[in-house]
Amino acid sequence: MKILFTGGGTGGHFYPIIAVAQAIREEAKKKKVLPPQFFFMAPHKYNPRALFDNEIEFISVPAGKIRRYFSLLNVTDAFKTISGVFIACIKMFSIYPDVIFSKGGYTSFPPLVAARLLRIPVVIHESDSHPGRVNLWAGRFARRVALSYPGAATFFKTKDTTKIAYTGNPIRPEVAHPLTNGAFEFLNLEQGIPVILVLGGSQGSQNINDAILQSLPELLNTYQIIHQTGRANLAEILATTGVTLKDHPYKYRYHPFDYLDELALRMSSGAATVIVSRAGSTIFEIAAWGVPSIIIPLPHSISHDQTDNAFAYASTGAASVIEENNLSPHILVEEINRIVSSPMIHKTMAERAKAFARLDSATLIAEAILSIALEHEK
Repeated sequence: MKILFTGGGTGGHFYPIIAVAQAIREEAKKKKVLPPQFFFMAPHKYNPRALFDNEIEFISVPAGKIRRYFSLLNVTDAFKTISGVFIACIKMFSIYPDVIFSKGGYTSFPPLVAARLLRIPVVIHESDSHPGRVNLWAGRFARRVALSYPGAATFFKTKDTTKIAYTGNPIRPEVAHPLTNGAFEFLNLEQGIPVILVLGGSQGSQNINDAILQSLPELLNTYQIIHQTGRANLAEILATTGVTLKDHPYKYRYHPFDYLDELALRMSSGAATVIVSRAGSTIFEIAAWGVPSIIIPLPHSISHDQTDNAFAYASTGAASVIEENNLSPHILVEEINRIVSSPMIHKTMAERAKAFARLDSATLIAEAILSIALEHEK
């Protein structure tokens, strides 16, 4: 049995693929079928170690991005896409997988065209509340369409509504469950002081970083801060806080990290009282952790996905939203205080987060993929 994965070159696409691959292996064991062969078709490996650890063979296929604004790069990228389709057809034919699982995004377009031409069954997963163009197109011929947000179903125009299912977003088991035992000792935190966890993504967020830095002198009087700054930002932030917090009595309550690995992330989520985050796939991890959050999406002009996702999640009562054009140190501090100071608000938001989480997402998708793959093998 051969299963091919494809999807956009971000962690929000890549890590759910890893979660689904892990779930497929578990389901294959339960069904007592031979372990499947896994392939990942994309322009870049994204995380070579994760591919190696999960025995996923990488297949390089170029893909061009179509921008929503005028750019000469759209012309050169069109040639990348065309060549990518030809290369994908040749490479896919050579392995001929039984089923393809796609997370969407421009990098998945050449493999999906090849799958369509070669009549290979496709399962797609849409992470956003407003589906991307590639997934909307692929939804016309996909055997199954899995959704992270139930409202996204209205965008898929199909007579066969049974092929669309709300599954939630796949989360890797290694980050799905927070660790509370030993978290304060591991992170060198004070007992009894609320913890604010700031997640701007692996690359960090300049605007969130700036708001946090300006808020630190006030925040540290009441809270301790775990701040994932992004790898490129840590040195500058350390230099800045070395000056601004030089004489602050609680400067030791600030804990900046360039990146939180899996263990540190589980420890941080286990200690967190409130999380400040962007509106990417981290939303689903926050929900799984059951922690109230303040979501600061990228502006709609940059990413309509994040804005829509943020308000879709906030509508459940699990989070509040501060749009970036309204973000200021004062508003951020006031919103943190509002959530932490009210046990009822905090408890309700935590309960709504847990209710939103779908910890069985990867398993549900894996079952559908295996079913189609076994059928295709016959």
